Parts: sequence; structure tokens; C-alpha cells
Amino acid sequence: MSTLTLAAIAILIERFVGYPSVLQKAIGHPVQWFGLLIASADKHFNTAPENQIQCRLKGALALLLVLLSTALPAWLVSQVLQRFTGGPLIEALLASSLIAQKSLHQHVLDVYRALSNSIAGGRNAVAKIVGRETRRLDESGVAKAALESLAENTADGILAPIFWFALLGLPGIVAYKVINTADSMIGHKSVRHLHFGFAAANLDDMVNLPASRLTALCFACAGLFISQQSAKSSLAAAWRDAGKHRSPNAGWPESAMAGALDLRFGGPRSYEGEIVDLPFMGHGRDQLTRQDIAAGLALYNRALWIMFALVLLLAIAL
Repeated sequence: MSTLTLAAIAILIERFVGYPSVLQKAIGHPVQWFGLLIASADKHFNTAPENQIQCRLKGALALLLVLLSTALPAWLVSQVLQRFTGGPLIEALLASSLIAQKSLHQHVLDVYRALSNSIAGGRNAVAKIVGRETRRLDESGVAKAALESLAENTADGILAPIFWFALLGLPGIVAYKVINTADSMIGHKSVRHLHFGFAAANLDDMVNLPASRLTALCFACAGLFISQQSAKSSLAAAWRDAGKHRSPNAGWPESAMAGALDLRFGGPRSYEGEIVDLPFMGHGRDQLTRQDIAAGLALYNRALWIMFALVLLLAIAL
């Protein structure tokens, strides 16, 4: 059974079942396990102050060791499962735990529902999925934060894991999630991690490059269900504005969603008391409402079905 076929199966399992809460309570989530390994590597390798080159080399070595300690067992498990009837289906089931369709939808839906009760509730809900400060956000700010997170996480939480699973099987998706988790933990530009997390941050940029562009294309195709103009605006916004983002990847899905929904993302926001003024993406409305979150979720769901159809067609054709 090809990895493309297994990817299609994993997509369906995670879309309708998700990661069972009973497993979450009993053993945690695989990404949490990866996080423990990364935190341990950070603790033991990122120690005394050193020069820039030494710090970057130690960070790269730490990441390599975590990758080997996770991707290699995943490869061995995959090899064993392929020898048994039904083994590939178990591999698809394991891979589904590293895809986030259902949970991402639920988190953003929680923001939509919380906003219907109060601004404070919306702020609390969106704080769970974004890194920016949310205490002073109005309804428009909460909606924008939720949609920007939805767009970016569609790429790195869904399409990228599926891409690497379809390409390299179970070790591929495990390696991707380790890199992505390492970037979120040590890839930021704090004093402690500026150089130690250099390898994690740059490798994450590389492995997310294909999926970020594919996500933008899926959003544009999903825009056809709104209107031809929506699809055209999505493509135009992605082409025009994606490169303005400080991330080489996040701008693609964010600008494509903004264009499809006739909205404008970006602009100033606060991170740990520091105001960061991001460039604008999209030329639509700047004042958003909770109904824009509903429209974004509808676009998201259509984009995911388009992605599934593409994986299925490739599995059949190849």
C-alpha cells in the first residue's frame, strides 16, 4: 500500500476521530513526548555562554540527536508493520495522531462561540492558539488573530505533516513534527535561543516551504465555492503579499485566506510588551467580526476536502 494511500486514510481517520481524549489523559500526545526530548536536549546542550558558531553547532547536534531518537524508531516500526496484514493501516492510524485537522477546527470554533458571549471570553479562547497579547483586543482583533492562526496552522499543522508522510512515510511525518516542535520551543530569537535554535528555525523554514504554497493554492481553490473573484483575489493576494511577511512561509496561507475572504490581515500587535508592526496582507476589510471566523472555518473545511481529493487522486494515479 503506497504512502499516498496511507496518507488519504490518515486524513480521514483524524478528520472524523481526532486524537482520543482518553489517550491524551492516559499517555499524553506524541508532540508532548517530542517536546520533552527537545527540552532535555536544550537543558543539557545549551549551557554555558559560548561563541556564536559553537552555540549553533551544539544546537544543530542537539536537534540531530532528537531526530535520530524519534525518526529511527518510527522507521523500524514502519518496517515491522509492513510485514503484517493490516500493518499499513496501523501505520496510517499512528500518523493520524500527528495531523491537526479536528483539533484546529475545534480551537477556532471555540473562539467563535466565546465571542458570542463576551469579548473577554473571546480573548481567553484566542489566547490558547496565538502568541500575541490578547488582553486589549477588540472583536476585530480577536477575529483577526483567530483567522491568521487558522491559516498558518493549516499549513504547518495539517498539510506539511501530510506532505511528509505521503513522501517519506511514518519517519517522514515524525521527523517533520520534531522539527516543527523544536522551532516553536527553541527557534525563537530570545537571548538563550538566538543561536542555539538557529538550526531548528532554519530547518523548519525549509521543510514548511512546499506545504505553505500548497495551502495557499487550496485556499484559492476553496474560494471558487464563494465566487470566481474570491479565488482570483486569493491568488493575487498570495502572489503580491506573501513575501512581505517576516516568515518565508506563513505569508502564503495567511494572504491567500485574506484574499479569498476579502479581508486584510497583518498590522501591529504586541508580543510580551513589544509592539511588532507586520505588513498588511490582502486589500479587503480591516474591521472583522465573529462572522468572519465562521466564513474562515467554511473556507478551511473546503480547502481540506480539496487537499484530500488531491491526495486521493495522486494515490490512484500513481
